[in-house]
Amino acid sequence: MIEVKAPSDRDRYSRQIRFREMGEEGQIRLSQARVAIVGCGALGSAQAELLARAGVGFLRVIDRDYVEWSNLQRQMLFDEKDAEAGLPKAAAAARRLKSVNSSIEIESAINDLTPVTADDLLGDVQLIMDGTDNFETRYLINDFAISHGVPWIYGAAVGSYGLKMPVIPGKTCCLRCMLPQPPSGAQATCETAGVLGPITATIAALQVADALLILTGHQDKLPGKITIVDVWTGDVMQVSQPEPDENCPACGRREFSYLEGKQRAPISLCGRNAVQIHDNKRHVDLQELAKRLETVGTVRVNEFALRAQIENLDLTVFPDGRAIVKGTTDVGVARSFYAKYVGN
Repeated sequence: MIEVKAPSDRDRYSRQIRFREMGEEGQIRLSQARVAIVGCGALGSAQAELLARAGVGFLRVIDRDYVEWSNLQRQMLFDEKDAEAGLPKAAAAARRLKSVNSSIEIESAINDLTPVTADDLLGDVQLIMDGTDNFETRYLINDFAISHGVPWIYGAAVGSYGLKMPVIPGKTCCLRCMLPQPPSGAQATCETAGVLGPITATIAALQVADALLILTGHQDKLPGKITIVDVWTGDVMQVSQPEPDENCPACGRREFSYLEGKQRAPISLCGRNAVQIHDNKRHVDLQELAKRLETVGTVRVNEFALRAQIENLDLTVFPDGRAIVKGTTDVGVARSFYAKYVGN
């Protein structure tokens, strides 16, 4: 008989252990598993809570964004105090998750996933969960996963519609088999089309179900399908994943242009009329910066980030120099604004 590591764990996970396909061996595998969640918005926050409650031994929550009031409608880890304080999502999520399950290790990474940070943020995990809101980051995840042989689970939701697809290197098609290039033209976003909480919860739950199969050694039972759901119409559809494409830039030709930084560009944040400044890596004394900016705008600051309203733009600065400039999609304007108020 395989024993779970502590009596309290047996009680905590008893209903999960009683599920025959999971059992005690599956629970032990979960307790030893290491997972990274990239993005802690609606999908990522639901993924994180489900995985924490299931007993995944190590969770790294990666997000550079902060909690806003509009998040509370669907992002289940956060509350009004988090929005009032403008806390970074990764920090607020870690605090909540530790209160949900103190027996697992939770790591908050208030950071961007970039070609430079990918090894540090993803190099020691066995599964990557997609909770992102842009294709550039998804292509970077895909490059890293294929090049390192790490499974990842793609997911997306907008309006009442969403989909998920597991990517198993060497076995399934990858994201670039399906979409060699990002979709062209204007795309629906949560900002322009809205989004319902039930669809984000549904897609996250389906992603976590795939994660449990992978982490407990039942990867062969993955359905090999793309699942598409519309909670407003009630439509549910599954289509078979295509075979890997030998001409795919990533898994076919093994050209990892996103991981190598050849296609990196400033990110527009999910229709939020904002530009992220991600190529600065230096220490910024947020308290000192706050004193300087108080003369020109409204400023809020805590240990995680500084937020200021200046010249009809919102500026968020993180301690390592990264920033988000909200109120413009013009990269030149954002960079000039950053240089003017934070420095080159």
